[in-house]
Amino acid sequence: FVLDSLRARERAVALGKQACARGDVQFLDDTVQCVRTRFARNDEGRLALRRHYRFEFSETGNNRRLGSIVMLGTRLESLDMEPYATNP
Repeated sequence: FVLDSLRARERAVALGKQACARGDVQFLDDTVQCVRTRFARNDEGRLALRRHYRFEFSETGNNRRLGSIVMLGTRLESLDMEPYATNP
C-alpha cells in the first residue's frame, strides 16, 4: 500500500508539473496533497484506489490558484485547473 501510494503521488506530481508547463504557469511548492482516497472499479472491473490530489499554481507569482488531479491506481482520470489569465 505504501509503495503504491508513493508511486501514485510521484505520478500526480509529474502530471501537475506537465500541465503547468503546458499552461505556462508555475507549479507551486513542488508537491501535491492527497485529499481523498476511495475504492473504485477500473476498466477491467477490478478494485483499485481512486485518489484525489490538490496542487497550487500561479500565473503571476503573486497569487495561488488550485488544481486537482484524480488518479485511479496510477492512471490519470482527470486533471482540472482553476481558470487563469493568459498572456497573449
